[in-house]
Amino acid sequence: MAEPTQKKHKSDDGDNSLEQLKSSGTVVVADTGDFEAIAQFTPQDATTNPSLILAAAKKEGYGELIDVAVQYGKKQGGSLEEQTEAAVDRLLVEFGKKILEVVPGRVSTEVDARLSFDTEGTVKKALEIIELYAKDGISKERVLIKIASTWEGIQAAKELESKHGIHVNLTLLFSFPQAVAAAEANVTLISPFVGRILDWYKASTGQTYTAETDPGVQSVKEIYNYYKRHGYKTIVMGASFRNVGEIKALAGVDYLTISPALLEELMGSDEPVPRVLDAQSAKEQGAEKVSYINDEAKFRLDLNDDAMSTEKLSEGIRKFSADIVTLFGLIQAKIQGQ
Repeated sequence: MAEPTQKKHKSDDGDNSLEQLKSSGTVVVADTGDFEAIAQFTPQDATTNPSLILAAAKKEGYGELIDVAVQYGKKQGGSLEEQTEAAVDRLLVEFGKKILEVVPGRVSTEVDARLSFDTEGTVKKALEIIELYAKDGISKERVLIKIASTWEGIQAAKELESKHGIHVNLTLLFSFPQAVAAAEANVTLISPFVGRILDWYKASTGQTYTAETDPGVQSVKEIYNYYKRHGYKTIVMGASFRNVGEIKALAGVDYLTISPALLEELMGSDEPVPRVLDAQSAKEQGAEKVSYINDEAKFRLDLNDDAMSTEKLSEGIRKFSADIVTLFGLIQAKIQGQ
């Protein structure tokens, strides 16, 4: 009887596409809440969001984390809603802690998307999450607080970075104005959503795109070039990929956060991944400087003029909000059942 065929990864000789991507100067980040799936890809960091945590929490094997969170919430007392909120915060941190046992760098933990238009509420929740990590011995240096790239979110990020030394990952970023405002707020990192931009253009135009003409890829390149030309230190981390072609077209960008399925595809391939982006040539290609400092009206107008960004930002907040509500419901039921 023949031996079962095992899937071969070309990581032994360092020639696989994932290793080539890392060699291009890009830091690889795992985009998942499933910490058991992370280690094989040896990423530097990991990112999570409500949708990923919800998906992971529904899997067998994660019941212990949920039990820890539920017991924590109940010990805090207060109303059922307050206990549930405390438990969900604890659950996010429990996942983050497990991920940090696997990755050497940082984990991104997202603030409740329903706070996306509440600067004060976002800051308060971020501080609570960082405090939970600190109580378990996790330094704030190993955590990125994820916040939606609304005007209010960017102001919250600015306050967290400047007043509290808390690192922020501005997510749901679809436009140049969002990227400019984020850099001016001196945030640590932004996550432009490549695949969702492509989704919108395909639906709106009916066209097909190559990796090189992909509107999401072009958006990240524009932002990267602008940041390098004007000396911004904010990290550009491409996110939300639909295929490995998009990833390869951005080889050399600061960071890329990639789902396990696409990491697996890269690891199992030996196709070349030449460097496409580099800081020196970017300085020559970046756009002229613009500014949104203390100009909320201009920011909102320019964002509003971009139908894709406006629609995808709103849609993203709705989706993440719906998933956090579902997660709250799951935890609340556990609290009531114990």
